[in-house]
Order: sequence, then C-alpha cells, then structure tokens
Amino acid sequence: MTEPVLECRNVVREFSEGRTTLRVLRGVNLAVQPAERVAIIGASGSGKTTLLQIMGGLDEPSDGGVLVNGASMHGTTDAAKGELRNRYIGFIYQFHHLLPEFTAEENVAMPLLIRRDPKPAAFEAARTLLERVGLGERLHHKPGELSGGERQRAAVARALITRPQLVLADEPTGNLDSGNSEHVLGLMLELNEELQTSLVIVTHDHSIAARMDRILLLEDGVLKDSA
Repeated sequence: MTEPVLECRNVVREFSEGRTTLRVLRGVNLAVQPAERVAIIGASGSGKTTLLQIMGGLDEPSDGGVLVNGASMHGTTDAAKGELRNRYIGFIYQFHHLLPEFTAEENVAMPLLIRRDPKPAAFEAARTLLERVGLGERLHHKPGELSGGERQRAAVARALITRPQLVLADEPTGNLDSGNSEHVLGLMLELNEELQTSLVIVTHDHSIAARMDRILLLEDGVLKDSA
C-alpha cells in the first residue's frame, strides 16, 4: 500500500461564539491515495470549506492534524507550511483569485517564481500550460480582460503549474454557467489523469461528485461515505 498523499487524523475545529463553543469538525479522518479523486459534499455551512482550508494549512485545527506527503502541515512555522503548499499542493477556488495587476502568463508562472525557478523556464511552462487550457492567445491579458470561464481556466493552470501531488478545489465551477463549468471540470479531470495528481473537490453539485472515485458526506461535523 502506498503512502497517502493527504491524511487527516482526528481533525477537530471549534469556534468560540460568546460563551458558547461551536464544534464544526468533530474528529475527521481521511486518507487520499495518489491520483485518487475525492468529492466532499454536505449542506451549506457544514464545514466543507473549513476542512479544505485545514487540509491546505490555511487554517489550524483545534485538535488533530494533517499530513501532506507524510509531513505535518500543522504545529510548524508559516514558512514551512508555505514551502509544503508550494511543493505539494495546488488550490482552485470558486472565485479565481488571480492577481489583477498581472497578465495570465505572469499569474500562472507565479508559483514557480515564488520557489525561485529560473524566469525563462517558469514563463515557458506557463505558456505551455495556458496553451493546453485554450488560452494561448490570451497570455498577455490581465484578469479583467478575460471572461469568467477564461479566468477559471487560468486558475486551473496556475494550480497545476508546479505539478503538485494534490489539488484542493473549493466549488471550482460554482461561479460558471453550465458550458464553462463542463469545460473547466473536463480540463481538471484530464490534467489530473495525465499528471497523476490527487484531487479533493468540495462541491454542492452532485453531477460533479458523481465523476469522482469516492464521494464523502460531511454531516454534523463528521466525514463519512455517502450512501
């Protein structure tokens, strides 16, 4: 058995509201294998996004922990978490989070530049991936000059530019019409298969969830197999 790319061990997340404590996650356990596609579904406000942020080291659990490629994502420095994220994880959000002052090419190259890859190689990799997602003619356009579908395709390219072992996607097509949604999801699944990247998608869309290897339901703070 290969080592999981992502492992959640008894993850608990609590928030204080006045004198009361709200327990959003109640001991979540999950192991994601290399190249596995996992969907997490659940009612609005069930803690899906909170769980995804903890997986990516963007939020701290109240108890328990997360391992990415065998390394702990928590109880370490911000710099160490940042290095883990840059090396192993790609993020795709419902809203693209592209930097408005940079071109599509610069946005996609950014994760490689952050880890100090040579500029020519970083930009060449960005151009290749943007061409792959159908944006070869839009390299020098800024996000404000791209359509919603184009921005999200650029965001997919940025998430995959480092060839991460794991992609965490939070409602990645939730802001798109059905045609663009299908195009973006198709690209994600095609590149997931080609790069053998593990994929964890938080979604309310059961048609998207049905295309994953496994569907998990987050309910009352507990993650379980969806019936």
